[in-house]
Amino acid sequence: MKQNFTVRQGALDGVEAFLSVARHRSFRKAAAELAVTPSAISQAIRTLEARVGAALFIRTTRSVGLTEAGDRFLSRAKPAFEELVAASRIARDLGQRPSGLLRLAVPRAVVPIVLEPLIASFCEAYPEVEVEIAASEEMVDLATGGFDAGVRMGQFIAADMIAVRLTPPFRFIVVGTPGYLARRGRPKHPDDLRGHACLRLRRSNGGLALWSLNDNGRTIEIAVAGPLIANDYPTMLGAAVEGIGLAQVPAPVAAGLLKAGKLVQVLQPFAPICPGVFLYYPGHRQLMPKLRAFIDHVKARAKTRGKTPAPTGGKQKRTAKKR
Repeated sequence: MKQNFTVRQGALDGVEAFLSVARHRSFRKAAAELAVTPSAISQAIRTLEARVGAALFIRTTRSVGLTEAGDRFLSRAKPAFEELVAASRIARDLGQRPSGLLRLAVPRAVVPIVLEPLIASFCEAYPEVEVEIAASEEMVDLATGGFDAGVRMGQFIAADMIAVRLTPPFRFIVVGTPGYLARRGRPKHPDDLRGHACLRLRRSNGGLALWSLNDNGRTIEIAVAGPLIANDYPTMLGAAVEGIGLAQVPAPVAAGLLKAGKLVQVLQPFAPICPGVFLYYPGHRQLMPKLRAFIDHVKARAKTRGKTPAPTGGKQKRTAKKR
């Protein structure tokens, strides 16, 4: 038969009073230490003894001593109670100042572009906070995964999350190497993509992402084909640099390669606009100081660049998609 290990309500009542009386061997001194009346201490001990089912103290008019049951109870209760006090102190410290472990779930592509400079300055400003970055394309559940916050593109964030902008909106662009375009030709219209090797992205839900383009305000989605499927943008971009095919990626991810001339943008008039990258977190719980400090740091850095990110909640019109 399965045993029930649930702690009964009030099971810890009277333990602090017991430890104080055992330490001082006096009900009166214990009462003074705990700032209650001696009668309150006596009542607490009687209630505890009734719950335990054994006398814990030997009382005389001149002295107070422990019974064998009380001595054994003391040997186990004292370290356990001290651990509870220490646990409460640690939790209280985490709730009063920025400290502890800040866990962030982020896609690989944003780490070097957005997070590395931000994390460096944050760690310098808050040395008591450790930052853990879990780089993954999975759209994780923050609570289940034990994360304080996540970073995603705006269209993939659920509407019930609070979001703080990290980047301005940017375009999703199609790129290829000069060598590839010289061999296969430069596409002029989305229909031309059917004759090209297009690198594809597999979503975390297992589906292949369609290429989304904008044709005079009308969104068109194309099921492209090509020799390579990746599950993140850095891998897909690396394949594009090798001349394997065309890739559709966020513009900031490809900016350095475009500037260096290793990639060339095509179909510029059809590039759709993405809402940008956001820090997001659940809005139904009290913020721990470590996360509040990180949010404030994000906003402060944005102001120095002339952009003030505003937190947004469920009322913002945002299309939530699973990645």
